[in-house]
Amino acid sequence: MTAVERFPHRLTLVAGHYGTGKTEFSVNLALALAGEGERTALADLDIVNPYFRSREQRELLEAAGVRVVATSQALADADVPALPAELHALLEDRTVRAVLDTGGDPSGARVLRRYRPRILKEDYQLLYVVNAARPEVRTAERSAEVLRAIEAVTGLACTGLVNNTHLCGETEAEDIREGAALAAEVSRLTGIPVVCHTAEARLADRLGDLNPFPLELRMRKPWE
Repeated sequence: MTAVERFPHRLTLVAGHYGTGKTEFSVNLALALAGEGERTALADLDIVNPYFRSREQRELLEAAGVRVVATSQALADADVPALPAELHALLEDRTVRAVLDTGGDPSGARVLRRYRPRILKEDYQLLYVVNAARPEVRTAERSAEVLRAIEAVTGLACTGLVNNTHLCGETEAEDIREGAALAAEVSRLTGIPVVCHTAEARLADRLGDLNPFPLELRMRKPWE
């Protein structure tokens, strides 16, 4: 299944708890869409966390044909509530498939509230990233609680769940299956469907029944 088939909406908004891998997923999704010939953009809307921002992969993304929308370079490493003016134009350009990478938790996702009237006019999906390896949201009840809080502050309904359970380079197939079970329980509690499971290519042959969306680890820790 292609990325376009998995994620058919023009706007993909990505939200979730800190450390669930939202940015890794967002970067890989943007690259996959561009690789399938789509005019693609990635908007870095994380104005809360100074680490693991998708803008760090600007060179890679732009080389692949992905337009990167982020705060100015002068503010690239600052934790300030500054948003790119060109985001408005991006939301209105219906010839572009855009991935919006938000900050973690309700506080980070709150930025979407500002653009809610514009987003509601577009073909969008709001994906909530689930990661069973994160202690703060490893129960379905807690994960669902964070999801509902994000919906409340953004004024947008979550439309799909992404199981992105990982332990960075130490992830094994069993970890992803544990995440699949958690995502299924979150889906049962919220009524929101699981739209995909992610996995590195090295694990794909052990997860065929999950039909995983392939990831290549791009984001690095600040000390790496």
